[in-house]
Amino acid sequence: MAKPPMAVSAFVFSALCTALFAVPAVAQERVTLGWGRLLTNDAIGDGKDRWRTGSYVLSRVRGPSWSGSLPGRPGEILEFRIRLETIAPADLVVANPLDRRYVGALSLGMHTHFEAAGIESSVGMDAVIVGPQTGISSLHGDLHDLLGLPDPTVFGGQIADDVFLTLTAEFGRTLPLGSNAQVRPFIEAQAGAETLLRMGGDMTFGHFGTEALMLRDNSTGQRYRAVAGDRVEGYSLMLGGDIAKVYDSEYFLASDAITPSDTRKRVRAGMHWQGAQSEVFYGLTWLGKEFEEQPDEQLLGSVNLRLKF
Repeated sequence: MAKPPMAVSAFVFSALCTALFAVPAVAQERVTLGWGRLLTNDAIGDGKDRWRTGSYVLSRVRGPSWSGSLPGRPGEILEFRIRLETIAPADLVVANPLDRRYVGALSLGMHTHFEAAGIESSVGMDAVIVGPQTGISSLHGDLHDLLGLPDPTVFGGQIADDVFLTLTAEFGRTLPLGSNAQVRPFIEAQAGAETLLRMGGDMTFGHFGTEALMLRDNSTGQRYRAVAGDRVEGYSLMLGGDIAKVYDSEYFLASDAITPSDTRKRVRAGMHWQGAQSEVFYGLTWLGKEFEEQPDEQLLGSVNLRLKF
């Protein structure tokens, strides 16, 4: 895999420093503006337990207030994020040297969201904790016992205990397409657990996300709402895709017999229903191959339920 250019890390580090140094300047008291969450699993996608098999992200957003648009400086709106992810070989019982290692990852991070010169910006840092120390593989094994499934044997070869500080920056711009649709091209840079440059776009037909704070899931690219905006009842359709140049990944070892791919592709679609009090989101994401020996692509399902009775 190609060495990451210094420009990638320097770009993200510079953006992060700018955001963090601005945080103490905010004197107003912060309140919780909203929560965002998204559950992703291939059990509600292609139905196969393999590779980017499952994740759950929970975000708490705090700030002085929300007016339906991003503030003009970093540090006012802060997102505190926790995320769990399981990455697995296709067979948990019989180890295959030409498949990827098991990864249990727990991420804890802080991000700030703002707008500068008409560009919607998100900059932050996560501590990505991996290995048996997270307890994810133990929980996975207990679940197999509960369901009467064979005991996994690949946990012993999983990515070892470590912590990777990961910097992420995303910049995009929302452009209207008539009165009921919009498109948002974006670029993203990430350095740490995985180092990459990504570019792509998302389209929305309907009112979902209007005047709301939208966040992006790391593995699928699906956007989920953290702070509510326009709650017009009805259906919305979301479409998106992106391509990334991958420079490094701590989830692959140089000693392994597989070759990580230098590019990654994602295509996604989702449907959101907004009722008077409740809402439901379901999305599908096609992921291209992440290593050369991967025999197939995969399809992940994502869901978010907010039900009030």
